[in-house]
Amino acid sequence: MSLEVKNTSIEGLVLIRPQRYLDDRGYFTEIFSLRDFACVVGEHIDFVQDNESKSKAGVVRGLHFQVPPNAMGKLVRVVSGSITDFAVDLRVGSPTYGKHESVKLDAEEGWQFWIPEGFAHGFAAHEDDTVVVYKCTEFYHPDSEQSLLWNDPQLSINWGVENPVLSGKDVQALSFADFTSPFVEKEKG
Repeated sequence: MSLEVKNTSIEGLVLIRPQRYLDDRGYFTEIFSLRDFACVVGEHIDFVQDNESKSKAGVVRGLHFQVPPNAMGKLVRVVSGSITDFAVDLRVGSPTYGKHESVKLDAEEGWQFWIPEGFAHGFAAHEDDTVVVYKCTEFYHPDSEQSLLWNDPQLSINWGVENPVLSGKDVQALSFADFTSPFVEKEKG
C-alpha cells in the first residue's frame, strides 16, 4: 500500500496521504486507489460524484451534510491553497457525539481527509484561490441537505478567520441544540 495514514481523535475520521514520487521534473502521485482506500477504512466504498470549490481567503463553508437515505461520505483534498477542515460527529451513541475534529489541508503536504456518513463537514479557506476537491459517496440531493450553524456556541469551533465570508444558507443554518440527529453509531464487530 502506498498510503500514509493518521487516525484522528474521533473514530472513523482518517487522514490519508498518497505517496509522491519525486524527480527533477516535479512529482507523480496516485491520488486515489479503491484497493488501498478500502484497506484503510476497512470496507469497500463507492464514490459516485466529485465536487470542486474555489474560495478566497476568509471564506467559511459549512457545516453541511445529507441525511439518510442519502447520507454522504467525503474524501477531501486541497489542490491549491490551504484550509482548516472540520468534521462534527453527528452519530447518536458515539462517545464523541457533538465533538469536532479539525485538520490542516494544503496542496503542498497532500493529505486527504476521510469523513464518513454521520458527520457534518465544513472548512475555512486561508488563501485566495484555494481549490478544494472532494469525492462523495452519494449524489447531491437538495431535499436531504442540511446545515448546522457555523458559529454554534455549543459546537465551539474556532475557524481561525476573523471576518468570515459566508453564504446566506450558512448564516441561517440550524443550531445544534435544535438538531435531532438521524445518524446512529455503527456497531463494531
